[in-house]
Amino acid sequence: MELTGRDFDRIPRGNVRVPVVEFARMWLAAERQYEQDKTWANYGVVETCRWLAGATVPSRFGGGRVPSAPVTHRSGLAHEETIEAEALAAEVLLLRQPEPAWLASQPGWLPAVVKTLAWAWRRSGVPPLEVPAPRQG
Repeated sequence: MELTGRDFDRIPRGNVRVPVVEFARMWLAAERQYEQDKTWANYGVVETCRWLAGATVPSRFGGGRVPSAPVTHRSGLAHEETIEAEALAAEVLLLRQPEPAWLASQPGWLPAVVKTLAWAWRRSGVPPLEVPAPRQG
């Protein structure tokens, strides 16, 4: 997905608890990494960022749509209550034993979602991906 300054300007300030510019830089790095390496882990980060940002994503039927929440698949824009519920649902799913078969077939996806939500929403830990330092000059 190609991101523009307009995408970053539209990130709802209440949807992330890290500085919006840090979130935007990480989201851009995630999109670029996913374009180069389409792993489940990279997709988990991108999917979560898109949902938090309220991005418009391509629809398989043409046009665009609002992304669903990554774990619960709730439709509609993310907001404080749904983000907290999503973070809890992701953590519970991460602890579920035995691991559901569908989840085992998507290695790295759920830990990436949990890590992204922990960093962006709970301000816990580090960004889910290494983000290049901004260029000077």
